[in-house]
Amino acid sequence: MAELTCRFVRPDRLLFEGTVNSVVLATLDGELGILPGHAPEICALGSGVVRLNSNLDDSPSRRILVSGGYAEVGKDFVLVLANHARDIDDIDVDEVKKTKELAEENRDKLLEHDSRRAYYQGKIDWCWCDLLLKHANDVFES
Repeated sequence: MAELTCRFVRPDRLLFEGTVNSVVLATLDGELGILPGHAPEICALGSGVVRLNSNLDDSPSRRILVSGGYAEVGKDFVLVLANHARDIDDIDVDEVKKTKELAEENRDKLLEHDSRRAYYQGKIDWCWCDLLLKHANDVFES
């Protein structure tokens, strides 16, 4: 069976490197499915879940929450360069709640028209996505 080599990188580390049967990207235009032999392209990532599907050694699909970045697709590879990314299994709910609360406090200390508020709002939005996804994952596995 044909396979894709996949590398998934975020600014601070390599999140995944290996072979997969298919990838479903969360792009700005919606989901984009990638199979071996796909036409080469570069696409902008949106916010959502990227699925790395593998039937190798009965490995389960891997789901990664992503927000922004780019993906390069070739006939036999996918390279994902994400602005923000986190494996669903790595989400620590208590830590995310603390981060969200601190970001809200810092945002609220700033004046309404201060441009730094956008930075904190981005952190709040990212934490909200983490919490929703972790909850959905827990419900799905039950």
